[in-house]
Amino acid sequence: MAHHGNTPAAWTGVVIILVGFVLGGLGLIVDSWLMFWIGVALWPIGAVVGMIMQKLGMGAQRHEAAQNR
Repeated sequence: MAHHGNTPAAWTGVVIILVGFVLGGLGLIVDSWLMFWIGVALWPIGAVVGMIMQKLGMGAQRHEAAQNR
């Protein structure tokens, strides 16, 4: 069954990255470098949180054929 990224880990990672992107963009618009860099810092944090959640079992399960590679 295809999951197409519809897992709690994927959604959480994407939402954190999206918030970072919006915050960084707003920081540029209002000329706030602190807000911009906080937004930039959220991008890798979102990716790491998504990977951690996947390893905790909240992501898609890998098929046996993919695990044996």
